[in-house]
Amino acid sequence: MTYDVIVLGSGPGGYPAAIRASQLGKKVAIVERENLGGICLNWGCIPTKALIKSAEVFEHAVHAADFGLDIKDPKPNFEAVIKRSRGVADKMNKGVQFLMKKNKIDVIMGSGKLVSATKLEITDKDGKKQTYDAKNIIIATGARARELPAMKIDGKKIIEYRKAMSLEKQPKSMIIVGSGAIGTEFGYVYNSLGTKVTIVEFLPRVVPVEDEDISKELEKNLKKQGINIMTSSEVTKVDTSGSGVKATVKTANGEVILEADILLSAVGIAPNTENIGLEQVGVKTEKGRIIVDGQQQTNIKGLYAIGDCTPHQALAHKASKEGIIAAESICGLNPEPMDYNNIPGCTFCSPEISSVGYTEKAAKDAGYELKVGKFPFIASGKATAAGNNAGFVKIIYDAKYGELLGCHMIGYNVTECIAEVVTARKLETTAHEILNAVHPHPTISEAVKEATAVAYGEATDI
Repeated sequence: MTYDVIVLGSGPGGYPAAIRASQLGKKVAIVERENLGGICLNWGCIPTKALIKSAEVFEHAVHAADFGLDIKDPKPNFEAVIKRSRGVADKMNKGVQFLMKKNKIDVIMGSGKLVSATKLEITDKDGKKQTYDAKNIIIATGARARELPAMKIDGKKIIEYRKAMSLEKQPKSMIIVGSGAIGTEFGYVYNSLGTKVTIVEFLPRVVPVEDEDISKELEKNLKKQGINIMTSSEVTKVDTSGSGVKATVKTANGEVILEADILLSAVGIAPNTENIGLEQVGVKTEKGRIIVDGQQQTNIKGLYAIGDCTPHQALAHKASKEGIIAAESICGLNPEPMDYNNIPGCTFCSPEISSVGYTEKAAKDAGYELKVGKFPFIASGKATAAGNNAGFVKIIYDAKYGELLGCHMIGYNVTECIAEVVTARKLETTAHEILNAVHPHPTISEAVKEATAVAYGEATDI
């Protein structure tokens, strides 16, 4: 069978690419080896947010007296929490199935391999092979958990994120290696539910891709929650011969032995680009990632790639936009390329983190003279009323022209606020427009305006 477009992978990049191509009149098929929606929907973004919500509700119940409520001795039901999370993922999976039918996209279950730039060989679960022809192919194979030699994942005592959201029994103690989004989010969930958590980070600070002030604030809050933090530390060996794990950790002050029931490896991801025929077809890669141009096309005409198997940020929303760009490029629309300096990042630990654009250090390194404003949530009426006034909004402007260079938030519900800054930067908005755009009160989002006022010496609330 011949298609105009075949998409290899149905994650948050693949399925929007298929839908957009179908909307534009193309005959489309999508190939998936496991579950429609990919890792994000089934084992990543969505089910983790369900776990986080359960942790938040439990924390509210524990601290109900702070809100004038009398709730007697709340207890977490770990099995029920996991079951709810899986149920949310299943519901979203069914939603993607519906979208495929609605948009008349053929779903082919199996593992795909390029035979040429226009042919895909699909192997189904029974080992049966079939070849499909396509005028264009979009590779959206995503990524998997990265594995370090010192921490070979066995799925029992040394686990990765998929197992962390489907454990049959709650561990009493857990070592988490890596303090990025995955590590800090699971650290928050398990600590909130009563697991003793230690986070080990190789670099000098937690969430190392974030602005330095954000890292300091998060570490302070994680420690306040009872999470043990070890930065500038490296796990060099893990012994699983006993009932739990013994991790040897190299620190600035010598070796330390950590013991726990389980170890979660959260040291990043590796692209799924092996065994899909890239070498045979001659597709260029760098460090395992597929090189593409501004239209998401590889060095081979008609062959495109998007998402975590390509360079830049490994984020679902980045993959989705790249998928749409690829589909529109195939259809001749010449879409605008991605601006990778205006992709927001969100981490759903507690307090939440969101950011976009330059950090203060990166802006200085780029040669800008800066105006920087920081508005603490302790001065926010909404955050105080919500009983969660940790954190702040930090906003960075070019002193010469007032260009909005970056924004970094840590606090209650800030992941819902960063889109304003993304849109503002896209529109080349200056500090003047932010100051003169009336923000609603009391809200968390008004902290963007308040931080801008601080930067320009016009603050009235701190």
